[in-house]
Amino acid sequence: MSSKHWLGSYGDRIPSEINPHAYSSVLEMIERAMTRFADKPAFRCFGQTLTYADTDRLSRHFAGFLQQRLGVKKGDRVAVMLPNIPAFAIAMIGILRAGAVQVNVNPLYTARELEHQLNDAGAEVIVIFCGVSATLAEIIGKTRIRHVISAGLSDATGIAIASPAVDGRLTNSIAFSHALTQGADLTLTPVTLCPDDLIFLQYTGGTTGVSKGAALAHGNLVANTEQFKAFVPDALRPGEEVIVTALPLYHIFALMVNFISFFSIGAENWLVPNPRDFDGFCDILKKSRFTAFTGVNTLYGGMTIHPRIKEVDFSSLRVAIGGGATVLPTTSQKWKALTGKHILEGYGLSETSPILTLNPMTNPEFSATVGLPLPSTDIKLLDVDDKPVGLGEAGEICAKGPQVMKGYWSKPEANATAFTADGYFRTGDIGVFDQRGFLKIVDRKKDMILVSGFNVYPNEVEAVAAACAGVAECACVGRPDAKTGEAVRLFVAKAASACLSEDDVIAHCRRELAAYKVPKEVRFLDALPKSNVGKILRKDLRALP
Repeated sequence: MSSKHWLGSYGDRIPSEINPHAYSSVLEMIERAMTRFADKPAFRCFGQTLTYADTDRLSRHFAGFLQQRLGVKKGDRVAVMLPNIPAFAIAMIGILRAGAVQVNVNPLYTARELEHQLNDAGAEVIVIFCGVSATLAEIIGKTRIRHVISAGLSDATGIAIASPAVDGRLTNSIAFSHALTQGADLTLTPVTLCPDDLIFLQYTGGTTGVSKGAALAHGNLVANTEQFKAFVPDALRPGEEVIVTALPLYHIFALMVNFISFFSIGAENWLVPNPRDFDGFCDILKKSRFTAFTGVNTLYGGMTIHPRIKEVDFSSLRVAIGGGATVLPTTSQKWKALTGKHILEGYGLSETSPILTLNPMTNPEFSATVGLPLPSTDIKLLDVDDKPVGLGEAGEICAKGPQVMKGYWSKPEANATAFTADGYFRTGDIGVFDQRGFLKIVDRKKDMILVSGFNVYPNEVEAVAAACAGVAECACVGRPDAKTGEAVRLFVAKAASACLSEDDVIAHCRRELAAYKVPKEVRFLDALPKSNVGKILRKDLRALP
């Protein structure tokens, strides 16, 4: 057990422990909110509003349909492959009410990725956006899927917005709106849920091999919600908050923070189906008068340089949280200049529901760290021999807490290596604690570059290079080098109309970095490859010649 030396940085208002059993399940927490805040707006999208009472009624109808028409029982896996549209919220709460386990699926998955995930999860029912139904049609015969529920953009809102047609090969699919209509006449049999019952199979990005399903229980999500609420109390005023959800809800960050946590305190949630439509996104930001926002570094960076962002009134904003990838100091500085608020960076994984650490709101400046471990969370840093490292030394981040999963779905071999002998989850990330208990991520094990025996952490090189005038985005990887073993290779996307050469970038880095960390090669790309959540994909950059 570590000394938890970070507790001294909590201040007066953050408790060292939370009650992980504040609710028996996420469903209990959500149902209480739907009763307490019945008349308040819960979700806004496409100019329409669903109140908490609407969400209660419609999700009950959907749960009744799942139970009575499709025979969904407690513990069954139901896949959800939807963007941020109202049907996502109704489907999720309905699935929980039926006692089932939601399998979150990226709508942009390829047929191969979808086939693997559906078969690994053993799902027999899928709720899918009609616009991506062709992907399912390609592989449905190789899966156990028996029931397809297709959702359009405006389902559950009471208006009709043109949506793509369902792929003709899916002959037995039922429209989500029809499922709700049928469910209105069916009786829902309440299901008793306890903290150990599964709520989500949250599949990892597959950056370290085949995608695995983190088996998250209701107790994990209840605990992480309570930890989050205890850590940022000033941004979670019951019935008063407004949050804009641009990050995809199928990703655990937005799912836990934007949906579950803010829903539990009666917030108004503006869904952004397509943040790449920046004009539409800007309109939402202008209308919402939002008090809270979550994003990844690339989203924040893109927002700060967009010409229409000056139309947005940020005076109501209380908190902006960053995660999913390192938030660069330059990004936070631009955001602060725009909004008056720094970005609070946090850290976590699908396997940890997701938040392990977060910066407190009391920090006057951007800390360039991922903050302090949350209440009831213990983190220790281990060397290659599983021995704790000294303060200020780098080690693998290993975590224990009520938000940490019990294991991967049907993967006993992976589980055997995922935890230390005393039960700490091995994150695969390398971190350093400072004297105050703030954690800095120096990189994933596999991303570390070894130059002449010296460790080079890409995050450090990228943070320096990103501050070079004319650099919009950058990422670095190692490449084989006959002399030094590996050399640093930097990929750069230039800012619009920037005049920038390889020599300019290298000269800038040489001023800020030890010689062995300076990129040996700089390559310019029009855009860096990213995942659907905005993470820059270093594995794709490594594959470039």
